[in-house]
Amino acid sequence: MSENKTKSHQELNAPQDRNNKQQELDTQKEQDEQIRETGQLTLDQNKRKHRIELLTIIGEVEGHDSAPSQSKTTKYEHVLPKLALIEDDKDVDGLLILLNTVGGDVEAGLAIAEMIASLSIPTVSLVLGGGHSIGVPMAVSADYSFAVPSATMVIHPVRSSGMFIGVAQSYRNIEKIQDRITGFIAAHSGTTQERLEELMLDTSQLVKDVGTMLEGREAVKEGLINEIGGIREALARLHQMIEEKEAADKKGM
Repeated sequence: MSENKTKSHQELNAPQDRNNKQQELDTQKEQDEQIRETGQLTLDQNKRKHRIELLTIIGEVEGHDSAPSQSKTTKYEHVLPKLALIEDDKDVDGLLILLNTVGGDVEAGLAIAEMIASLSIPTVSLVLGGGHSIGVPMAVSADYSFAVPSATMVIHPVRSSGMFIGVAQSYRNIEKIQDRITGFIAAHSGTTQERLEELMLDTSQLVKDVGTMLEGREAVKEGLINEIGGIREALARLHQMIEEKEAADKKGM
């Protein structure tokens, strides 16, 4: 009799177990697809039960014009709606941004940086490999920033491609674009606009170019990045910031 009861219980649970397993497979498939298409993922398996959105800025930041098909790109038309969704989702606790970018379109990069800077949830960035050119504003746009020791960040003057009219107005237009970039970086980091311009105009470092390449520790020394660290330190800091915000919200109530 006991054996029959046990067998009956197992038979009843079998459909539920299959459903749970199918749900896990569907979730894994959805996550794999999301990583493949946009480089984005939700991190929610941590012991603190925080829901963290992961955003990757990889390769070239693509603007209004499409990059060559063989190039790895971050498309701003994917990133901006995702950031809006994150801000609107009451269940998202924080955002982690991973950067390994050569830079790209100035307007698209600044748009992403401004969106990150205006989020109400805690944000942490981590520079891996490179955070060059327009990648610098995106790195400093987070509430707190990390860089691995081997990371590099290149600061150089604005470049222009395509037709260029040789008049004073063209120079002033580029100067205004450059001021927007340096002004944003200075407002969201520990360096000044004047120091950034000095680094931009250095002629002693880059071959066939003007500017400065900073390694991880140098970027921290210059005040661009808050701290040297990797994924462990970045996630630990983000969890801490989330808990501090939760405590502040409870106190405010």
